[in-house]
Amino acid sequence: MSVDHIATAHAMIEHYNAQDADAYVALMTDDACEATYRGAVLREGREGVRSGLKAMFAEFPENRADILASHVLGETVVLHERVSRSAQAEPFEVMSIYTFSDDKVDRVEFIR
Repeated sequence: MSVDHIATAHAMIEHYNAQDADAYVALMTDDACEATYRGAVLREGREGVRSGLKAMFAEFPENRADILASHVLGETVVLHERVSRSAQAEPFEVMSIYTFSDDKVDRVEFIR
């Protein structure tokens, strides 16, 4: 069975924009994490990601990420995103690197 990793990463962004942390982490392995690129882990495990996202959504209720470009190579997807925290805040760009274990994301790294 072939898994469409870009579709999965795009679905995660849709869940992120809907501020649905539960649906977002449902696409991750139990021990997944989010981290800075080649650096510190920001949120560890599915539950750590869920609670971290819920806290961020509470702080930034207008938060949104728009995908500017998508690339896939093997088990890795890279998304170029523009993130807006609120209508008043200056948007910023980020590269998000999604690595997969079968059909689930096991790590997301951010370059900002």
